[in-house]
Amino acid sequence: MTMWRGIWAVLAAATLAVTALVTVPANLHWPPQILHVPFAGWLSAAMKWLTESAALGPVSVKGVTRAFAAVIEAPYDLVKVLLVDGITEGRGRRATTIIPPLSWIAVTVAAVALGHYARNIWLGLLAGALMVYLAVFGQWESAMITLASIAIAVPLGVLGGLALGIAAWRWTWVERMLSPILDLMQTIPTFAFLVPILVLFGFGPVAALLATIIYAMPPMVRVTVVALRAVPSEILDFANMAGCTPGQRMRKVMLPVALPDLMVGVNQVIMLSLNMVIIASMIGAGGLGADVLEALRRLNIGGGIEAGLAITALAVVLDRLGQAMSERVAVAEVRRGTWWRRHPRTTLVLIVAVVTGGLGYLIPALQDWPKDWQITTRVFWSDLIEHININYFDQLEAVRVWFLETLLLPVKRFFLAVPWPLLLGLLTLAGGRLGGARLAALVLILGIFIATTGLWEQAMITVYLCGLSVVIAMLIGVPVGILAASKRCRPCRRLSI
Repeated sequence: MTMWRGIWAVLAAATLAVTALVTVPANLHWPPQILHVPFAGWLSAAMKWLTESAALGPVSVKGVTRAFAAVIEAPYDLVKVLLVDGITEGRGRRATTIIPPLSWIAVTVAAVALGHYARNIWLGLLAGALMVYLAVFGQWESAMITLASIAIAVPLGVLGGLALGIAAWRWTWVERMLSPILDLMQTIPTFAFLVPILVLFGFGPVAALLATIIYAMPPMVRVTVVALRAVPSEILDFANMAGCTPGQRMRKVMLPVALPDLMVGVNQVIMLSLNMVIIASMIGAGGLGADVLEALRRLNIGGGIEAGLAITALAVVLDRLGQAMSERVAVAEVRRGTWWRRHPRTTLVLIVAVVTGGLGYLIPALQDWPKDWQITTRVFWSDLIEHININYFDQLEAVRVWFLETLLLPVKRFFLAVPWPLLLGLLTLAGGRLGGARLAALVLILGIFIATTGLWEQAMITVYLCGLSVVIAMLIGVPVGILAASKRCRPCRRLSI
């Protein structure tokens, strides 16, 4: 260990010396043009062939993807009818509403009932208050569009992740095959797979749903594997002695025992789906993400902040309810009597939905929050940002210039000045030291791939930005975490909870 510390110190000093003192030829700063391989052109040609010429027998690949998109679009349209559109006749301005969507009161009561069922009345009141917030501030329709997308993306992500997780738990070769794929799904930037999804499935909410599922599914797969492995062996032995088939053992024994841990994965899928709201709006998701994107395009600061706060409110509701359900799922509740006695909350929600839907024709405020009652904070946020820019511009500019000149630019110059063969060799050596020959080979192959794509300079800029971000986050987060874990800092512990 001491020897390796000396080796790394010598290598670091040599790298700094080469970067600062030695004039490096231009072809060593980044890979020369002769090494570049036209991967981009090959990928473009492959995608064009896939969408225009590829076929599975008499059916084209494009037709298969469009059919798959139609299958996913059907339940999405159903949920959207329930929450946003209602049942209408005709199109455009001539459309008449036959059955309205769920009223804001019904959805709010459903949130309160679900919170009360999951934990207690206080959680229900919090969820209900945040839903009312969405209506009061004029974000209801956009929030319901976003909720409709999540209502489809989350079940598909959970079911897909659960199926893949069970397969990975049962067969080792499946886990070995899935592991690098999951790593890629979690590390590839979301913008990178938006383009092929857009090409294959077209512009619209279905493409956005698929992008959301791809982004949110990996944690569910990993949580499923961990949860199934955590099932005590005694329970498995009992199931085998009872004569359970492998399918019965999984359905009736293992999944119920692992359900509390699996709910943690469900909660992760919900939150990651919400993280995709703004990005997915670029390919037609709509909802709150589209509002934020439109505000950014128009530099409408107030509108962007207001829509962002609405996303936060919806995220808090789904996160708290998801966490509470993960705790509640292990508690059995047996009731007897008629259906409405066994499900009082569901009965209440149905009654409220029917009553408000019927009375909404006579009293529109029961169906939709009146526009005259809406409150907006757009002017407040715009004025606040303008006030900060005018009165504190010099201080903010000084901080920006200090970070840029003292921290960012020197680190950037260093990474761009290090000869690419030297940096690639150091990374390969680090991979071998940390993970053995396999990781070293992987680092070397991926480094050569970056070099041959002609993106070495852009990669170094990304490395320095990500590296500084990680260092700054650790410098802030580690002391705060230590402080929060300390027994002497009770307020911090309460804050962390």
